[in-house]
Amino acid sequence: PDRPPLNIKCNVSARQLAQANFVDHLATSLERSGADPAHLTLEISEGALMYDVASAWSTLRSCRHLGVSLALDDFGTGYSSLGYLRQFNLDLLKIDKSFVDGLGRSREDTTIIEHVIGMAKALGIVTVAEGVETEQQVDLLRSLNCDLAQGWYFSNPQPPSVISHLLTPSGTPHEWRPADGD
Repeated sequence: PDRPPLNIKCNVSARQLAQANFVDHLATSLERSGADPAHLTLEISEGALMYDVASAWSTLRSCRHLGVSLALDDFGTGYSSLGYLRQFNLDLLKIDKSFVDGLGRSREDTTIIEHVIGMAKALGIVTVAEGVETEQQVDLLRSLNCDLAQGWYFSNPQPPSVISHLLTPSGTPHEWRPADGD
């Protein structure tokens, strides 16, 4: 059966983002691998953006010109600036596990997630809930219109041999399910 293209998400550290040749290395890697940049997302933590906002903005704008997507990781963990959502032209906003842990137990955490999702949707940004561990969390995230979810509820970390098998035509990615159940 035909499978959709594999999307890769890579964490980028503050140190990598600050390297003068980061964009050149990324462009060279994409060219050598033949990978479609549209299937690559760079995940940047809020802390990495705080390291040097002006330089980060310039680097991320250049990455965007290569055709890659941008995700803000661990949103809400201490350095949040709503201006980042506009300034960095993000594709994905990853809601930190610390908020997801309180879903259904903490009115405050549930309210924060609800409004972060609403704000992101209004800006055209896809939302991803991190650290989802229970069916109750999945149900609540669906009711809040969260786009995607990741965490132990869907699959625990797998060794390379299992991932390699899942990526072959005969592999069965039955452990992977989107938050909307499709």
